[in-house]
Amino acid sequence: MPRAWLGLHDGIETWLEAERDQLVLWLPVALGGGIAAWFLLPDPRGWMAAMLGCVALASAALAAGRGGRLPHALAVGAIVAAIGLGLTWWRAERVAAPILARPVVAMVAGRVEAVEPLAARDLVRLTIRPDTGAGLPPRIRVNLATADAPKGLRDGAGIRLRARLMPPPAASVPGAYDFARVAWFAGIGATGRGFAPVAVTAPGEATGGLRARLTAHITGRLAGSRGGIAAALATGDEGAISEDDSEAMRRAGLAHLLSVSGLHITAAVAATMLIVMRLLALWPWLAIRVRLPLVAAGAGALAAIGYTLLTGSQVPTIRSCVAALLVLAALVLGREAVTLRLVAAGALAVLLVRPEALTGASFQLSFAAIAAIVALHEHPRVHGWFERRDEGRGAKLLRGLGSLLLTGLVVEAALMPIAVYHFHKAGVYGAAANIVAIPLTTFVVMPLEALALLFDAAGLGAPVWWLTDVALRALLALAHAVAAAPGSSVALPSMPAGAFAAMVGGGLWLALWRTRWRRLGLLPLAVGAIWAWTTPPPDLIVTGDGRHLALRIDGRLAILRERAGDYTRSMLAENGGVEGEPALLDDQVAASCSRDACIARLSAGGRVWRVLATRSTYRLPWAELIAACRAADIVVSERRLPRGCTPRWLTLDAAALRRSGGVAVTLATGTVRTVRRAGDRHPWLVAPIVVPPRDTGGGRGAGRAGIDRHRWSSPSSNQ
Repeated sequence: MPRAWLGLHDGIETWLEAERDQLVLWLPVALGGGIAAWFLLPDPRGWMAAMLGCVALASAALAAGRGGRLPHALAVGAIVAAIGLGLTWWRAERVAAPILARPVVAMVAGRVEAVEPLAARDLVRLTIRPDTGAGLPPRIRVNLATADAPKGLRDGAGIRLRARLMPPPAASVPGAYDFARVAWFAGIGATGRGFAPVAVTAPGEATGGLRARLTAHITGRLAGSRGGIAAALATGDEGAISEDDSEAMRRAGLAHLLSVSGLHITAAVAATMLIVMRLLALWPWLAIRVRLPLVAAGAGALAAIGYTLLTGSQVPTIRSCVAALLVLAALVLGREAVTLRLVAAGALAVLLVRPEALTGASFQLSFAAIAAIVALHEHPRVHGWFERRDEGRGAKLLRGLGSLLLTGLVVEAALMPIAVYHFHKAGVYGAAANIVAIPLTTFVVMPLEALALLFDAAGLGAPVWWLTDVALRALLALAHAVAAAPGSSVALPSMPAGAFAAMVGGGLWLALWRTRWRRLGLLPLAVGAIWAWTTPPPDLIVTGDGRHLALRIDGRLAILRERAGDYTRSMLAENGGVEGEPALLDDQVAASCSRDACIARLSAGGRVWRVLATRSTYRLPWAELIAACRAADIVVSERRLPRGCTPRWLTLDAAALRRSGGVAVTLATGTVRTVRRAGDRHPWLVAPIVVPPRDTGGGRGAGRAGIDRHRWSSPSSNQ
């Protein structure tokens, strides 16, 4: 063996020996790597090849190694990655269920699994198990207007209604939210909107679920979004929070307060332990004979589990509950409570049960935040700055504020890549806002709310609810003030997956190691950040159905259709990296539009591009259409275009978009990104389908409603 290789091997072994206590922290990282590989690789052949490759790597490392930590670390990491990939594959097959074949208006009869009031949108969301033999997927989700929801509509009730159903939609454009993937793991095969009349055919639970009753009680005491926030803190139900207030919380970097996670679990456990300790200490006989901290820790553990079940057992809550239980166990055993090992154990627990959670923003944000906090305060220098010492109250207060500010800055830095990748926005003032919002929520809002609920048992909660309302008004005022500040939020286009992976890898390297070699993590962090920042925004974004598109003209996005819904406008703007409402293509000097089509001219890459987009479904004059296509570089249409329609570069009609899904085009580089990849065989894309019978009672002809019979006029004639 060459001497240089031996020296390198010995150097790595020395380094790993110094980091031996940190090696276990990479187990959830390896497991997550295998899970990510399953989502990235396209088909079972790729998944099997990756698993065999991991096994081969582990075997080679053990066979070629001379002992020591390096071959064992490589072998364990490779095997754990293979387990992660296989576990995700097994989970995806285990939840397999057919999905709806096509949009349809159908009669739905079945049992209600869950009722979720969405008060801010004046809707009720129902998860329904249709009756066997109805020709529908085994689980569907239907939104119903609140006014149409009958009395007695509870969990477990039998129901019958008409609904317009559709298959769970995939991401409309590259980088957008992929509900089809989420619905697959939730077992949802169709979504849609229900219509009155709605009949309750069998009674549900006599009093409704505890979570629903508590949410209704809280929203009945506090109006509007204040009641929604209070309900979110107690039960995890965010349905009563208005979209404006939710957006303000997101822009201000305070949205994490609405997701029941570590902050809320910690407050619940701490309050439970304090109350139990104080009450039991009043009995001297018991205080002398029983270790009250152990009893209080047991009560805190029960409170954590009960709170997790009450709030719906979401990923952040499960992670926080596991962490709380480990902290309590460490306290009982006299060990150091909050460490990165605790965070790693929580991540392993969640990924082993729900491996698909890895791809969600909730999992990534919650674990990134807690890992950043623990890694920061485990650093010897930072620990020395903020450790407790004998000093005056003023110095203690300043030291506490400094710790909170530094923690907020580090957490914001850790969360920013995740926020940009998933939401295409990054908050700027979140660290400062959290210095006020976190203590306000933890030490004022939540204790007041708990006290109000307690006093309600005796009918004396009104004054405490008033105080809670005042505190929540202050929280919302802070969110809106920060959100309205100039530059509070930076909009960025969809981030390349490679740039995101580089930043995640660099952040993990920086957080999990302890020796000076951890600083190497700054390199991939910088590379990923520069890559993301310098990636040009797309010049053309087309939704998967071809109905909507956005063009970047003179630095501003312009959309094709004036009647595009709020969701479509917001989605196109976010993925185009634009803040605010997009403009209309009709109003652009560089575009010429008729009722049936638009032609726009864009300058990119040193040349002018001509884009033709149809926007009607009427019969088009064949000769004019062919001439317009040949004069264009790109043609976009929701219909299937004739073969004679041959633009100079790219055709995105119904047939092409059916294969590719939504498309984002960067003209300067000639880059075309698509939602779907050729050969992708993930189960939600090739799922078995069910074709229900069409509803002929009132639904006939609905698809023809509103059709205008105007003929197409060539936009070229208006130039």
